[in-house]
Amino acid sequence: MNARKQKNSTRLNQLPKNIFSGFVVSLIALPLALGLALASEAPPISGVIAAVAGGLVVSLLGGSYVTISGPGNGMVIVLLGAITTLGQGDMYQGYLFTLAAVVVSGLLMILMGFAKMGRLADFFPASAIEGMLAAIGIGILAKQFHIMIGNMGSKGGIVALLAQIPQAFWNSVHSADTSVLFALAIGLLSLLIMFFHHRIRNPYLHGIPAPMWILILSVGVHYTYLAFGSPFPMQPSFLVRIPENITSNLAFPDFGKALRPEFFMAVFGITLIASIESLLSIKAIDKLDPQSRRSNVNKDLKALGAATTLSGFLGGLNVVTVIARSSVNVNNGATNRSGNFFHALFLLVFVLLFEEQLRKIPLSALAAILVYTGYKLATPNAFKKVAQVGKESLAIFLSTLVTTLFTNLITGIAVGILVSFLIHVALNRSVSLFLSHLIKPNILMFKEGGWGTYYISVKYFCSFLNFYKLKNKLDVIPEREDVVLDFSMCNFVDDTVMEGLETYKEAFAKKGGSMEVIGLDKHETDSSHPFALRKILPWASLKPIEDYFTQRQEDLKATAEDYHWDYRANKSRDTGFLDDFLFFKTREIRYRYNRLSDQKNGSCVFDLEFTEGAFIAREVVKATVMHLPLKRTIPVFTLDKEGLLQMLYGLAGYKDIDIDHHPDFNKRFYLSGEDSGAIRELFTDELVLFLESHPYYHVESNGRAMLILKKERLLGVREIKAMIYFGQLLHNLLQPSEIPHKLLKNNP
Repeated sequence: MNARKQKNSTRLNQLPKNIFSGFVVSLIALPLALGLALASEAPPISGVIAAVAGGLVVSLLGGSYVTISGPGNGMVIVLLGAITTLGQGDMYQGYLFTLAAVVVSGLLMILMGFAKMGRLADFFPASAIEGMLAAIGIGILAKQFHIMIGNMGSKGGIVALLAQIPQAFWNSVHSADTSVLFALAIGLLSLLIMFFHHRIRNPYLHGIPAPMWILILSVGVHYTYLAFGSPFPMQPSFLVRIPENITSNLAFPDFGKALRPEFFMAVFGITLIASIESLLSIKAIDKLDPQSRRSNVNKDLKALGAATTLSGFLGGLNVVTVIARSSVNVNNGATNRSGNFFHALFLLVFVLLFEEQLRKIPLSALAAILVYTGYKLATPNAFKKVAQVGKESLAIFLSTLVTTLFTNLITGIAVGILVSFLIHVALNRSVSLFLSHLIKPNILMFKEGGWGTYYISVKYFCSFLNFYKLKNKLDVIPEREDVVLDFSMCNFVDDTVMEGLETYKEAFAKKGGSMEVIGLDKHETDSSHPFALRKILPWASLKPIEDYFTQRQEDLKATAEDYHWDYRANKSRDTGFLDDFLFFKTREIRYRYNRLSDQKNGSCVFDLEFTEGAFIAREVVKATVMHLPLKRTIPVFTLDKEGLLQMLYGLAGYKDIDIDHHPDFNKRFYLSGEDSGAIRELFTDELVLFLESHPYYHVESNGRAMLILKKERLLGVREIKAMIYFGQLLHNLLQPSEIPHKLLKNNP
């Protein structure tokens, strides 16, 4: 009961922040809602209805915390296409048919939520999504640029509209129509405000968002003309049209074409793009949440579907989760869903109280806001960002972009997926890698003993086709835990996975956990970008391993510098010094790499590749081991977990050696060697207690050196630091010497 009271008290204390945040967001949402509706060839009020319905319904039923709902940028092209296609020349009738498609789309999103299809966005390549967003941006810019300069009669597809811009601009500049010239001036001034508002340092100017400044100034100009008794020099067709009585002039959906193929295509397009845009936005905003909470995406899908259905019935556009307004919500201190609620409430108040003022807003001012929005979606930096990831990503991006511009969004994203698959097949010279392993379980996860690290091993391939399998495993791990993700048995990892894992890394780091990605050191890549796809080809073992550093290798290099050790990434077949260790008697060593070496005493830690078994049972194993040369000879022995390698030791003629007065040690460890007397003398009380109080390691002596191995797998950097610390302490107990102060300082 006290906990509940405390929680309610916290919410009340946070209420002022959420009210303020909702107010600030509403200042941005109002012009955007009007503009996005106009860009879709729908009545301006339909955008406001979507924003109000979205804010009220999603804040009450949703599964996210600090997101804002309303009409989205990504929907403009889809809605415009639906209205044009269904209306067949009659744009208002097309709008009514599209409202019916919006209602059905909302119902489908509710069903998707119940079917737990919140993973939908995971099945689309990251580069294809980037290409889709850029195409949406170019589409918005192409249409709205003409309206911004007063060219109200522009028609045609995206490419045609882009080609017409120079001539249209020339015509507007030299027009004799006062309305066109005034629209041009307001549009260009508004665009300058959008571009330069963030550069102005004055805090009072920054207190009002750029879109709201545009509305204030453009409406202010209208009232200035009225104050001087002069008619406003723009015809009504150049201004926003709002019904005289909004509540009594709502439009309602027309289901007259509900059984037509074009209606089904409209529903499919609206649902697909709305779902993708919302899921991507939710994922992005979760990263901004100061409390690092994870949204329930399926619950949010149901809420968005309910809001969309309600909006469609009232004459509004469909409802999606939007990134820009959600970011503003977070930046202004929002802590829960009430920010979304108050944003909708303020919008409703604005529309009911300021109907007359809204009718004085020039369309060119709203178009300028959308031109800037389109530019931000398709900025040159977006192209540069994708190009830096790799040639493959750029090819997928451009194919999606170009196809969308010349056809439609559904075809564009389909081509992006197809091109992604074909490129992945070509890079791996194998169709079977993907087709034969697609439905196989390729993820092994378990929690290891000792410190309780979660270990996940991925086999075969990991791409946009099956990334959801890995995400399912990662989602069940508490973010305060430590995770080691091993790709050493995986032949191919694409950029969608690499980018997605970065999100998980950040989420774990925020909650005090960690996620280390290992096993990619042998994978080739065409760029040094952290999101570049990784692949192993049949001849990869012949190539230098140090061509492109992975994050793990960067961390190993930093670790070596911290300990004043030497680090070398390259492969070395100089492994003869390991041959007389019992562990490698039946194993064939291929090479070692990623060596960290202490030049003072010869200690080193390295990754090792070796094989076990023979013929069809032959298996390649990668492991991280530590080698410690000794200054004096000690007995030959092996120490391991009880029962782990007893059969191997028995075949070698070794027997379990008990240490007097240490029954727990004798139960937990298998200690063997030929000279049992010398071994008992070596294992002092201090050494036994040290081993009992640390995590298990396989420890071996060949008389002149020691071998330490934790697991038959590659280790994460934190685990390597722990191994170094363990090895140095063990070395000091067996052959007393001063432990380097730097080592103690870096004890994990």
